Amino acid sequence: NLRGTFHNHTTESDGRSTLAEMVEAARELGLSYLGISDHSKSSFQANGLDEIRLLEQLNTIRTLDSQLDDLDLYAGNEVDILRDGTLDFDDDILSQLDYVVASIHASFSLSESDMTARIIRAMENPHVTMLGHLSGRLLLRREPYAVNHEKIIDCAAETRTVIELNCSSQRMDMDWSWWRRARDKGVKCSINPDAHHVDGLQNLHFGIRIARKGWLRRQDVLNCLGASELREWLKTPKDQRP
Repeated sequence: NLRGTFHNHTTESDGRSTLAEMVEAARELGLSYLGISDHSKSSFQANGLDEIRLLEQLNTIRTLDSQLDDLDLYAGNEVDILRDGTLDFDDDILSQLDYVVASIHASFSLSESDMTARIIRAMENPHVTMLGHLSGRLLLRREPYAVNHEKIIDCAAETRTVIELNCSSQRMDMDWSWWRRARDKGVKCSINPDAHHVDGLQNLHFGIRIARKGWLRRQDVLNCLGASELREWLKTPKDQRP
């Protein structure tokens, strides 16, 4: 039932496969759509894109998409949530993208209340489509930062923000134990591989297993929508999305 995915990187930031290579790998997997979301400028350690490079990439993606007849290619960005909850790009830039993944990559030591407020402020932005790797954990390497999952899930339901199931083998975040609560609140999940190489798209298989473990159903997962349904969903204003 999985038709596509959104959180994927290319050599434009810290990925190791080009846009063309990622597209070909997605086609080989039989996906109907692929979203590209390279890092934003504050993630300088990941060669994050500034406004100029992002808009250039957007044009490249739109041009390539117009040449494809078996895959819809979407232009997104993994935009850093800054310490105060603002985003790495202004709304006029974000509004030009097909979707936005908002993630934390720095300032992990905030208190639980401050971290939670930081993430909630980002989710309240009408251009933020989904929240990336909610807890920031790296399995066997970095503990999650302090955050109130209940409040984040409640805010996601209220603001119609999708929560990512980041199925990179290092993350598996949001943890499976929270998905039933999210499902019951009506929060949509996006199973995302956080692919930095064509092989990373294979992480989707792990994501499917974690989603099942968390009691998610097809109707709970955004990227189980067909290509035409997904296209219409993305065009719908955030506060009107089902």
